[in-house]
Amino acid sequence: MDENMHILKQGIVIAIDGPAGTGKSSVTRLLAERLGFIHIDTGALYRAIAYLAHGQNDGNNVLEPKASQLAKTAHLEFKLNPKLVPVNRIFANGSDVTDFIRTPLISMLASQVSSYSQVRAALLGLQRRLGCQGNSILEGRDIGTVIFPDADLKFFLTASSFERARRRFLELKENGGDAPPLSELKKQIQKRDLQDSSRAVAPLKKAQDALTVNTTKMTLDEVVSTLENRIKKYFSKSTCK
Repeated sequence: MDENMHILKQGIVIAIDGPAGTGKSSVTRLLAERLGFIHIDTGALYRAIAYLAHGQNDGNNVLEPKASQLAKTAHLEFKLNPKLVPVNRIFANGSDVTDFIRTPLISMLASQVSSYSQVRAALLGLQRRLGCQGNSILEGRDIGTVIFPDADLKFFLTASSFERARRRFLELKENGGDAPPLSELKKQIQKRDLQDSSRAVAPLKKAQDALTVNTTKMTLDEVVSTLENRIKKYFSKSTCK
């Protein structure tokens, strides 16, 4: 364990990993609300960097030097707002960017940005500090393998690419955005899966000790209840009698 990990056991840390569209954000948010845990959406950090970088570039490509510089200098923080969904909103350099980082373009750029080793190195300490503020649930793609390999509990959510495309389509429609055809969204998701799982640094993969939950045919409440029951079972076994 490196020097940045010594504060892990100051609170319970739960890791939820998985590819895009498996329900990680919604599941983590509801679990955090039910359990009174801190919710850390690590993917939003990379999306925020991608959004900032895209705003400084006329093209749809973000080079590593620019992304790395932003990761090192941008002030990123989460703020709670119970009147808005998601409750945990992300601010970049003082501006709320939550509503601008979920577009298909920013999703693809975030996958690109997250493949850069200097970006990941710059955000590693921040993610660990956020997770060590108290009992926390972190969602991402490398939480259980890189950020918190010693997390108390690890989950890996999966779902079919078609179901994930359908969910993203509905999400875009509900947020009032333009939604590409399902076939196009499915291609985008499959492309991002390949990018995330094949990158050289901290690739998307299931931790050996993570519990896999296939959410394809499950409702949000069913997924949340499944994880909540497992977490409570853990608490029950770890509590001194």
